[in-house]
Amino acid sequence: MTTVAADAAAGAVAPENRPKTAARQRRPRIGAVRIIAPVVVFVLVMGLWYFASHHLIEEQSRFLLPGPDEVIRQGLLDSAVREEILSALGSTVLVALTGLLIAIVLGVGFAVVMSQARWAEYSLYPYAVILQTIPILAVVPLFGFWFGYEFGSRVIVCVMVSLFPVVTNTLFGLKSVAPAEHDLFTLHGANRLQRLLKLQLPTALPAMISGFKISGGMAIIGSIVADFFFRQGEPGIGRMIDVYRQRLATEELLTALLLSSLAGLILFWFFDFLAVRVERANGHRRGD
Repeated sequence: MTTVAADAAAGAVAPENRPKTAARQRRPRIGAVRIIAPVVVFVLVMGLWYFASHHLIEEQSRFLLPGPDEVIRQGLLDSAVREEILSALGSTVLVALTGLLIAIVLGVGFAVVMSQARWAEYSLYPYAVILQTIPILAVVPLFGFWFGYEFGSRVIVCVMVSLFPVVTNTLFGLKSVAPAEHDLFTLHGANRLQRLLKLQLPTALPAMISGFKISGGMAIIGSIVADFFFRQGEPGIGRMIDVYRQRLATEELLTALLLSSLAGLILFWFFDFLAVRVERANGHRRGD
């Protein structure tokens, strides 16, 4: 009887624990799929690329789309070319990271100001939208005239390109706090600063990181665009891409493009990792 009662009690408690247990069992499978699926797609793309280059394009025209084996051999395994591309990529990434950091500081600051007063949002937000709609290729030469053609101007381009997602996502997160939570802070007599630091910013953090992920890739693009126009100072990957284009050096050009994409992808993964950590921390705080 004791054993039967214990089994019955376990059966009564088990349904409450089943969702959490099932979630724990799904996590390893989801993690494996997140790794295996992109690897499978990568292999398929490489296979299609190789087939198109070696079987669909005539040999005299193969320089237009060399195979991945030729790109690896001439773009990565050639030490001189590899060092040239990596040096230029390092300069581009440094500019992008500097511009992204400035954009994060400015964007979060503007969003905080706008979240604290409706008149500030009405005054500043339209100009953030205008900044996003300005054609970057039209204003980049002006930055060169005004600020020179070196590091500073390239950073300004990155800030201009990557600022808007930080502003919009941070503002959305700050304004997404539930009214009941605001009422709870009001009940405890919290002032504006306490409400911002202990309620609004922690709540907005996931949305902020989503904005950082978008802005990270845009900062890389902005740095490459600036490289095309600003020819002074240390050469970036954009300048090398233009040089390879003029030489019809397709293998080196594709290598530079792929490594630039990889830099943006690594930056995206970094912020995605932060987003997962924040989500887990919020889950532990809620007791999930």
